[in-house]
Amino acid sequence: MKNLTLENLTRVCGGVYFGPADKMNTEVSAITTDSRKVTPGCLFVPIVGARVDAHDFIPQVMEAGALASLSEKTLENADFPYIKVESSLQAVKDIAEFYLEQLNIPVVGITGSVGKTSTKEVIASVLKEKYNTLKTEGNFNNELGLPLTVFRLRDEEMAVLEMGISDFGEMTRLAKIAKPDTCVITNIGTCHLENLGDRDGVLRAKTEIFGFLKENGHIVLNGDDDKLSTVKEYKGIKPVFFGMSEGCEVYADEIKSRGLKGMTCRIHVGGESFMVDIPMPGRHMISNALAATAVGRLYGLTLEQIRQGIETLEAISGRFHMIETDKFLIVDDCYNANPMSMKASLDVLKDGAGRRVAILGDMGELGKDEAALHEEVGSHAAACGIDVCICAGPLASHIAAKARSSSTLTVIEETDRETLLANLASYVQPGDTILVKASHFMHFEEVVAKLQEL
Repeated sequence: MKNLTLENLTRVCGGVYFGPADKMNTEVSAITTDSRKVTPGCLFVPIVGARVDAHDFIPQVMEAGALASLSEKTLENADFPYIKVESSLQAVKDIAEFYLEQLNIPVVGITGSVGKTSTKEVIASVLKEKYNTLKTEGNFNNELGLPLTVFRLRDEEMAVLEMGISDFGEMTRLAKIAKPDTCVITNIGTCHLENLGDRDGVLRAKTEIFGFLKENGHIVLNGDDDKLSTVKEYKGIKPVFFGMSEGCEVYADEIKSRGLKGMTCRIHVGGESFMVDIPMPGRHMISNALAATAVGRLYGLTLEQIRQGIETLEAISGRFHMIETDKFLIVDDCYNANPMSMKASLDVLKDGAGRRVAILGDMGELGKDEAALHEEVGSHAAACGIDVCICAGPLASHIAAKARSSSTLTVIEETDRETLLANLASYVQPGDTILVKASHFMHFEEVVAKLQEL
């Protein structure tokens, strides 16, 4: 890994080196926090978790071929190189910041309340039409996941990094690592209100990303969002706005839904336009495609390259991933949920074939207004034109209560995931289109798995 010698690693993380002097100028081949993923020549970073202290695995990872290890403890009688640090987590962030600076490649940093992952996927799919691009995988978007994503970089020409937060100050720490050349914010919603208070708090926390924006960088914002549209400039950098109105620099019209097969629209940018078939459903996917168009133009892609990148987008598990069985069309959207994304998913479900069935669970981290926010979703379910709403969980009971205001909507309520799973077969019918959505802690992936077995 470029310039990641043991000498530089020791200096960057403010550590103390123990081991043979002749190893100091050796570069590590990789960095891992997982003792099961050790490769020859790598650096092992032991993280102290709630249940496991990874320092216990240092001897075995060295036997497996690691070059060196970090350690928060003095290792008595160690016959291998190690760097003693105060905090392994802080050290891994310091190393990631240094490593990314050595690579000197453009970084697109993506945040927002809803749609970070899907926007990241579309932007990466577009940029790959011209550049060798690395993107965040899975949920590696926090203060440990972001460094581990950075450590995957080798010969790539671009990095598309998702950045997720739940409190003030977190974005500042993430942005210090990423130092983005381009900042993309998808929207400001009602997420993590336990810590952030209200949407104004969410706006302040998300826009901390600007604090480490590179000189002559770019800001790309959703102009349809009432909070983001108030951002006029940052250090002389004026935002590029995308949205559904012609007041945005990048906008869409001629919008047509193809049901659950996706959306078609015309995208306008810089006085030019192109028609595009987006392979995933929902108006929110148009916003994601507009963000990707804005970023693509900033990095010199042609309209044809942008169109091709959007149209070859692939779905990922848990993020509006459609699974067709011999009985149902399952819309697996169970990775996470908040009121904004829940309502957007219900709007897409109404275009499904057969009975439109929503299986909804609790949404987390909504603070003091959590009951009212669940009720909001219930009212939306009652009004949006679906056929069946199945709710499971103590907070989801508030969804059910409001959903019952519709005389045409069948509402079923279960106390928890276990009872839902036990009774699921009696609630669904062949030909149903079934949306499964809840916050990750509800583990509704078990519901998706059960549906596939029926």
